[in-house]
Amino acid sequence: MDSIVFALAGAILGLVVGYIVFVTARKNQLETEKTKVLEEAKSQGENLKKDRILEAKEKYMQLRSEYEQETNKRNQELSNAENRIRQKEQSLDDKMKNLRLREDETTQKNQKLDVQLDSYRNKEKDLSKMREQQLEQLEKIAGLTQQEAKDQMLEAVKAKTHTEGMILAKNIVDEAKLGATREAKRIVLQTIQRTAAELAIDNTVTAFPLESDDVKGRIIGREGRNIKAFEAATGVEILIDDTPETIVLSCYDPIRREVARVSLERLIRDGRIHPARIEEVVEKTKKQIEEEVIEWGERTVVDLGITGLHPELIRYVGRMRFRSSYGQNLLKHSREVARLCATMAAEMGLNVKLAKRAGLLHDIGKCPDNDEETPHALLGLKLCEKYGEHPEVCNAVGAHHDEIEMTSLLSPIVQACDAISGSRPGARRGDEQYVERIKDMENMALSYPGVEKAYAIQAGRELRTIMGAEKTSDDQADVLAFELSNRIMTEMRYPGQVKITVIREKRSVGVAK
Repeated sequence: MDSIVFALAGAILGLVVGYIVFVTARKNQLETEKTKVLEEAKSQGENLKKDRILEAKEKYMQLRSEYEQETNKRNQELSNAENRIRQKEQSLDDKMKNLRLREDETTQKNQKLDVQLDSYRNKEKDLSKMREQQLEQLEKIAGLTQQEAKDQMLEAVKAKTHTEGMILAKNIVDEAKLGATREAKRIVLQTIQRTAAELAIDNTVTAFPLESDDVKGRIIGREGRNIKAFEAATGVEILIDDTPETIVLSCYDPIRREVARVSLERLIRDGRIHPARIEEVVEKTKKQIEEEVIEWGERTVVDLGITGLHPELIRYVGRMRFRSSYGQNLLKHSREVARLCATMAAEMGLNVKLAKRAGLLHDIGKCPDNDEETPHALLGLKLCEKYGEHPEVCNAVGAHHDEIEMTSLLSPIVQACDAISGSRPGARRGDEQYVERIKDMENMALSYPGVEKAYAIQAGRELRTIMGAEKTSDDQADVLAFELSNRIMTEMRYPGQVKITVIREKRSVGVAK
C-alpha cells in the first residue's frame, strides 16, 4: 500500500515538474516572440515615419514652387499695371500742358480781340458822325429833307414793284393753268378726306347658339371640369348666363375665338365632352385654322393680282378672315379698300399696284401674334418695313389714321378709301336679333288702346310706355304695366329682367299772339 502511494506521489510530482518546465519554456518562447514583434513594429514605424517625412518635404517643395510662381506672376502683373499707370500719368501730364498752352493762346487771342473790338467801336462812332455830316451836306445840296427824299424813293419803288407784281401775277396764273389738273386732284382728294368718316365699336365676343339649354350643363361638366379644361386649352372665356339657348365666347384674339367656336361645334356634334377629348379636338382645330389662315391669305393675294408679298404678310392677310372690325369682316373690308384705292389711283394717274397693295395691308396691324399696346397703324407700318414693302406703301399704312405724317399721295387715298368702306350704308351691321327684340317689345306696347308712344331703352332692359291722359286713367296705367310684364315673360326671350314704366302724360298748350 505504501509503495502504491509513493508511486502515485512520484507520478504526480513528475507531472507537476513537467508542467512547470513546459510553462517555463512556453513563457520564454512568448517573450522571444514578443521581443521580435516589438522590434518589427519599431522598424516598420521608423520606415513609415521616414516615408511620411519625405512626402511632406516633397509637398512642401511643390507648394513653395507654386507659391513662388504665383508670386512672380502677381509681381509681373503689378509691374505691368504700374507701367501702364505711369504711361497714363505721363499722357495726362502732356495733355494738361497742351491745355495750359491752349488756354494761354486763347487768353492772348481774347485780349487782341478786345483791343480790336474797342478799335471797331471807335471807328463806328467816327463813321456815324461822318454819316450825319454827309446827310446834312446832301440835304443842303439836294434842297430836300431826309423824309422828302424817302417819300420820293418809296413812290419810285412802289411804281416799279407794281409793274413787277403784275408780271409775277401773270406768271403765277400761267403756272396755275399748267398745274390745274394736279391741283384739282388734290382738292378732290382733300374733300373726300373731310367728308368720309367712320364710326362703330369693336367686338371681342362671339355668340354661340345652342339647340337647347340642356347642353349648357354638359359644357360645364361635373364640378366645372369641362369648362375649365376648355378655357385652359383655348384661352377663351365661356360666359354662361340666363340668355336662352345661347352662350358667349369672350376673347380679344379672334383666332382663339374661332378655334373655340369650331371646337365647341365639333364637341357638341360628337357628344363626347370630357377634358381629354376637349384637348384632342382643340389641338386638331388649331392646326386646321392655321391651314385655313394661309389658304385665305394666298387666295386673297391671287384674287387681287398682288405679287411678291412676303409669306408672313400673306399669313397676316389670312388672319383678317377671322377678325371683325366694328361689325365688318376685316378681310372683306381690306379687299374693298384695295379695290377702291386701285380705282382712285387709276383716275389720278398714280401707281395702281402700289395703291392696291397699300389698301390690302392698311389694317394688317389689327392681327398681331401677341398683345401689343401700339396703335394698329404703327404696328402695321413696322410689319411692312420688316418684310421689305415699298416706302410709299409703308407710309400709307402708318398714316391712314394720321399717326405719322403723310409723304405721298397714296397715303390720303388709303385714308379716304378706308373711311368710305367703313361708313357706306350696309357696311357695318349690328346685332339683328337684338334689333328685332327691341322692335317686338315696342310693337307689343303700341298694340294696347290709349298708348301713344313706346320706347325700349337701356339695351332692351327697360320699356317706357306713354299713354294719353284724355283717354285713360291711372288705374288703366297700372293694369297696362302688369299685362305688359306678363306678356313679355310668356312670349319673349330676353336676358336678365325688363323694367316696364308706364307714363300717363297730359299736355296743355297755349299760344300767345
